[in-house]
Amino acid sequence: MSTTEDTPALRPHGEARPGYSLDVRLWKATKVDRKARPYQLRWVVGGKVSSATFATSALAESRRSELRQAMRRGEAFEIASGQPESEVRAAATAAEAEPSLRWFEFCRKYVAGRWRMSAAKTREGMADALAAVALAMVKRGDDAPDDKHLRLAFRWGIVPANAREDPPAELKAAYEWLTTQDRPVVDLVDVEVFEDVVYRLSYRLDGTPAAGETHRRRRRALNTALEHAVAAKELPENPLQRARGKRVGSGGVVDRRVLVNAVQGRQLLAAVSYVGSWDRSRGRRLVAFYAVMYYAGLRPAEAVGLRLPDCHLSEEGWGTLTLRETRPVSGKQWTDSGERHDRRGLKARESDTDRPVPIPPVLVAILRTHLKMFGTAKEGRVFGNERGGVVGSSTYWRVWEEARLFALPPDRVESPLAGRPYDLRHACITRWLNAGVPIAEVARRVGNSPEVIHRRYHGCIDGHEEAANAKISRVLEEEGDAP
Repeated sequence: MSTTEDTPALRPHGEARPGYSLDVRLWKATKVDRKARPYQLRWVVGGKVSSATFATSALAESRRSELRQAMRRGEAFEIASGQPESEVRAAATAAEAEPSLRWFEFCRKYVAGRWRMSAAKTREGMADALAAVALAMVKRGDDAPDDKHLRLAFRWGIVPANAREDPPAELKAAYEWLTTQDRPVVDLVDVEVFEDVVYRLSYRLDGTPAAGETHRRRRRALNTALEHAVAAKELPENPLQRARGKRVGSGGVVDRRVLVNAVQGRQLLAAVSYVGSWDRSRGRRLVAFYAVMYYAGLRPAEAVGLRLPDCHLSEEGWGTLTLRETRPVSGKQWTDSGERHDRRGLKARESDTDRPVPIPPVLVAILRTHLKMFGTAKEGRVFGNERGGVVGSSTYWRVWEEARLFALPPDRVESPLAGRPYDLRHACITRWLNAGVPIAEVARRVGNSPEVIHRRYHGCIDGHEEAANAKISRVLEEEGDAP
C-alpha cells in the first residue's frame, strides 16, 4: 500500500549534537496486513526511516500527535531510534534508576500473597490471565520456545509449592526463558508492549477470539494485579484504566440454539442410559445427574456436591434439594487438598448459607430410582463414579457427547443444540420463565441475581414478540390504519 505523505513538516536546519537530527518528516498512519497491530506510523529522521505499529488507528494518531508536538517544540530526534530527545533522556534516566521488578518474579510474589485467601478456581483464573500476559512480557528470539510451552511453564512456575522445585524436563527450556528473558513490569507503560498485552487477553493461542467470559475474567484478574503493582510502586499508574474494554463474544447472553424442548430433553436423558459397556452402568449412573440440571437448574459443580441429607424425596408430590456445597474441578495444583475438585460453598453466597430448590415429582422419581440402583458414594454424595469417588468433568462430558449421538439426528449433532451438559440448566431456566414464574423466584432457585437472569435469558422468553405485535395492532385499529 502506498503511503500518502502529510504536508511535509520541513524543519529549520539548525545544529544538533552527534547522533541527532532536526531533519524530520512524518507521514500519515496507514493500514498494514498485521493481525495484532494493523496500523503503522512511519517517519524519517536524518534520512533514516523509523516505524511503529498499533492496535487501533486512534493509538496511531495519538503517537503521531506526540511526534508532531516534539517537532513544533524544535526538539532534535535520535537518528538510531527515531525518538524525540526528551523521550531518549527519560528512558536513560529510568534505566539508571533502581531496576524494576521483572514480570515473572512480580507475578510469583503477587500470586503467593493471594494464594491462601483464594479459592482454587480463582487461583487458576489468576494463572490463566497472567500467563496470557506473559506472552507479551517476554522478549522474543529465534530460539524462543513456542507459546504453548511458555504458558505451561508460567502456570507451573507461579504455584507457590513449586518455588524451590526444578521444572519438569519438558518445560525446563521454556521456564529458563521466562525467568531470564521476561520484561520489567515498568515496560507495561510502553504503548506497543501494552497493546500486545491487550491482544493476548482477547485471543487464543491459535489466533481465534477467546470467549467473552474468558476475556472479561482475564481482564479483571490483570486489573487487580496491576492495581497491586501501582501500590507497590512498580508502575506509575494502571495502564488498563486508560484502555477501553474490548467486548468479545455475546456478553453472556444465552444462545437460543442450545435449548432443548421437552421431547428432546427426555430423549437425551433416555440416551444417557445406553452409554457404556455391556451393562451400560457408566451412563445409567449419570441419568439422574443430568436430570437435576434439566429439572432443577443445578450447576454441574452443585450436582457433584449433592449429598443424600440434602434431598427430601417425598413418596408423592414435590420434593426439595437443599444445596450447601459445590465441588468445582480446578486441578490438583490449585487446591489445598491436592485433589482435582475443590470444596466450596455456594457460588456468590456466604459459605454457611444454603439454597432450597423445589423439585417436581418426575425428578423425585428419577432420584429415588437412582439411589435404589446405585446407593450413595463416599461422604454420602448422591453421585459418584464406579469407585465411589467424585464424578469428574471429563466423565460427564464424554457420556454427554455419546448420548447426543444416540438421541439426535446427524444434522442436530453438528448443531449447538445441547452441546454442553450446562445447556440443560439453560433449558430449565428458560422453561420456568416461559411458564410465567417471576424472574425473582427463578433467580432464587438457581442462585443468580434477577439482573443476571434478565440479561442472559431475555432473548429466550417466548410470546413477547406476539404480545407486542398484538398491542401495536390494537393501536393501528384504533387509529384506523389497520386493513
